[in-house]
Amino acid sequence: MARRPIRPIRLRGLRVDYPRRGRRNWRRWVPSWRQALSGILLGSGALAGLFAVVYASVDIPDENAEARRQGTVYYWADGSRMVSVGAVDRQNVTLADIPDSVEHAVIAAENETFYSDPGVSAKGIARAAVSMVEGGETQGGSTITQQYVKNTYLSQEQSATRKFKEFFISLKLSNKQSKKEILQGYLNTSWFGRGAYGIQAAAHAYYGIPAKDLDPSQAALLASLLKGAEQYDPAGGKGNHERAVARWKWILDRQVEIGTMTKAERSAYQKFPEPRPAAKPTSLGGQTGYLVDIANKYIKKRSGLTDKDLFRGGYRVHTTFDKARVGQLERAVRSVRKRDLDPEKRPEDKYVEVGAASVRSDGAVVAVYGGADAVTHFANNADTAGVPVGSAFKPFVLAAALQHGDGITSDSGYDSEGRLIKDGPYAAPAPPGAGPGQVMVTAPTTLRDALVKSSNATFVLLGKGIGLKKVKELAVSAGLHEKSLARLDKSFPLGTSTPSAVRMADAYTAFSNDGMRADPYSVTRVTRDGEVVEGFGKPEPRRAMDASVANDVNNTLGMVAWTRLSRDGKFAAFTRSKAADDLSAGATGEDDRMKSAWYIGHSKGLTTAVTMFRSKPGTPQLLGMQGVGGPDSGRGNVFPLRIWSAYAAER
Repeated sequence: MARRPIRPIRLRGLRVDYPRRGRRNWRRWVPSWRQALSGILLGSGALAGLFAVVYASVDIPDENAEARRQGTVYYWADGSRMVSVGAVDRQNVTLADIPDSVEHAVIAAENETFYSDPGVSAKGIARAAVSMVEGGETQGGSTITQQYVKNTYLSQEQSATRKFKEFFISLKLSNKQSKKEILQGYLNTSWFGRGAYGIQAAAHAYYGIPAKDLDPSQAALLASLLKGAEQYDPAGGKGNHERAVARWKWILDRQVEIGTMTKAERSAYQKFPEPRPAAKPTSLGGQTGYLVDIANKYIKKRSGLTDKDLFRGGYRVHTTFDKARVGQLERAVRSVRKRDLDPEKRPEDKYVEVGAASVRSDGAVVAVYGGADAVTHFANNADTAGVPVGSAFKPFVLAAALQHGDGITSDSGYDSEGRLIKDGPYAAPAPPGAGPGQVMVTAPTTLRDALVKSSNATFVLLGKGIGLKKVKELAVSAGLHEKSLARLDKSFPLGTSTPSAVRMADAYTAFSNDGMRADPYSVTRVTRDGEVVEGFGKPEPRRAMDASVANDVNNTLGMVAWTRLSRDGKFAAFTRSKAADDLSAGATGEDDRMKSAWYIGHSKGLTTAVTMFRSKPGTPQLLGMQGVGGPDSGRGNVFPLRIWSAYAAER
């Protein structure tokens, strides 16, 4: 059957020579240059028409009503209100009250073509859209105009729809307002961290001066915060400080490159302009600020929300914190400090810090003591790693030996040659003043006795014998952050690691809970405008060690607790009559360098960790604990136990 010829396309009487006559094979299907050009022109015209339709249909909305927004409210575990945070800190100023150096620094950092571009960056929009479609991180690249539109007219939602609207509104705004007006609006609406919206509030928050008095160096630091105050506020820790310094230098150098600062001017700014310490609202005084910090850290980890999101307000945060127990823990710390420490008369009692945390077996953080006052002492002593845990780490070494050592029990021991005998008891190498690994015969003992007596030499040998890597793995399985663990050397079993009080309390719950533990959590539910924020609820419990191992260690810790309580004659009667009715286990911890003291104990369904150390403001190294509380207190290691006892007695 003969094939019918392919006829050229006709469009309403217009004859289009396609497929092309007079061409053979594949050439017949390749458009001519005239056809290609016509197609391009036709497509461009269609896109231009569509662009015009969309441009006309997108209106500039009313400005956001930031002044009417609500604060973020935090609630106690019983549902009562704890505190509301998030009042707007903003004072609008005109460009006439803003130095040129601020304008130059911001433009160099965020959008060097600000005065010449049409207000949008098509490349930035496309990059952000592709990243969101692929599920990647949010991309930057927006112009100052686009950022101003997002701050003033749109939500902070990261979506293709919001980016689409942002693009067209930015184009319209560029035709409606001058560049100076847009820059002024941007500087008055941008988030600089520390609760500050706008350059005027930022100048006060970071330097205690009005914006008009900012110098070019200070302006460069504030401009760096526009990239993300959570990452670039120098007060946010060592990493933040390093990032802030690097970006501050880059912004100053960038101004030289684009011609808004001379090399001579740049050479005058070699010293980083350290901002003043961050101040917290008075509503966050006492322990409240520490509780909010812990809750916010957990929220950001579980949901992806930022400090800026939370400060914008409207969230309802339900926490695990028990108001009564927070008060009891604070009173326990204050009572012991008042009774036993006298910084006015004893220099050794100065700069003493305390951190404490109570955790339930399901991981709920019930109470913390972060310091004397969150408004004046910013570091949260309960949730900050950096204090050596000392002998309180030894139970993890024993647990690792019981878990992984073939045939090792708590009744195993070492002979006089430092050899492990699995069916002890045998003499232990733990003479007074002996160094790690030094072997001398003392009274017959076992691994159980070694933990009760806190024998360093025994645990150095035990760690080496079972393998330090296995000890580390068990500690991580119990809930300690790997980054808080020290390097694996012979001192590792003696507690050179620096976990927080929250993490130590949570890890010890595995001993009293048949080897099961759950990650610590502080928030049970978050909502905004009635909508539930996903990502919250009780963490799933996981097995950290065999139940038999946990019970064996826990029974030994009970012996440790009674031994320590009995030694403290001043508090023995008080403790036995009140605090220890439901005592199941506990352990002390003293750093061999005498830089810290710990006590961690189980009582009445809670595991509570108390740490004490000395830290002088502005000095990164810990001070020694020798002589704290007077010459009879040794290295001050009795005070965490006394705080724990006073707290347990009140519950």
